[in-house]
Amino acid sequence: MAVASPTAAPTRLTDSHGRIIHDLRVSITDRCNYKCVYCRTGEVGAQYPELKIEEYLRLIQLFVSLGIEKLRLTGGEPLLRHGLLDLIRQLAQLRTLAGEPLDLALTTNGHLLEDLAVPLRQAGLQRVTVSMDAVDAAVFERITRIPGSFAQVLRGIRAARHAGLTPLKVNCVLLRGFNDDQIEKFAHFAREEDVVVRFIEFMPLEEGRLWSPEIVVSLKEIVERIGRVLPLEPLPGRDASETARRYTFADGRGEIGVIAPVTQAFCGACSRIRLTSDGKIRTCLFSQVEHDLYGHMRAGESDSMLREYIGRTVQGKEARHHIGEPGFLKPSRSMVHIGG
Repeated sequence: MAVASPTAAPTRLTDSHGRIIHDLRVSITDRCNYKCVYCRTGEVGAQYPELKIEEYLRLIQLFVSLGIEKLRLTGGEPLLRHGLLDLIRQLAQLRTLAGEPLDLALTTNGHLLEDLAVPLRQAGLQRVTVSMDAVDAAVFERITRIPGSFAQVLRGIRAARHAGLTPLKVNCVLLRGFNDDQIEKFAHFAREEDVVVRFIEFMPLEEGRLWSPEIVVSLKEIVERIGRVLPLEPLPGRDASETARRYTFADGRGEIGVIAPVTQAFCGACSRIRLTSDGKIRTCLFSQVEHDLYGHMRAGESDSMLREYIGRTVQGKEARHHIGEPGFLKPSRSMVHIGG
């Protein structure tokens, strides 16, 4: 069914710090078929309910009418969600305030991607990011705690690339003493598999594990270590809100990026907001408060009232996170229950 473009609102989402919010991440399920040790204890599964597909669509339309241009579907593991392809088909018909299609992407662990890559592309998805924390099969399976997972994800990555879900990004969360021996191997992987590898500094977002600064592998160390094997050259940023520092190899073939929220925070240019699987707005990964947009919708509020609520919520977006500072509190949900 065709979806009409939402009516434009008079102003775009802007917080009290002057940042324009144009990037929305929506978790469409709290479930995951992996139990990655840096992410969850393995004892806790889904904790929060899912909305109906049509309810996600209505809420996303409201955000688009307020200036959202980039939309990323996340989880849990979004490929587990029944109705995903239909949601993507309808989202692909939405238009931004400038009349352009949404920048539509999805983050996945890749386990189900081999069979779904072509249908996802045909439905209108433009890109995927695959979470993959090792390129050695044994290390990868120790992380995911799922036998055979490495080969399955590698097939999914190749299927996604062949389907045209590009540029295809592979995200690796690094923990010192756990998988930091994979850094140089990932640099070779980026070139061999024609993917953009992005390393992410480990943040205090996990279930049960105690975070400390010592376990973080910094941007500086990552770049230095890769540079000793394959010399790197920095790439210019594409916009002020870009989260990754980007590098290419000296011969121009391949790209890596480093997302460094701990050692080089990018909060000052943050353009992002999140919607959880149960319809709560989170203005920051490290928010202590959630805002129940779905509750307002379920109470029968009109679209204009819901837009006003979204606008007020965004006005209260935090100036920055406080990782590593005295008194820092972990967020009220772990990452798997927030959405990547």
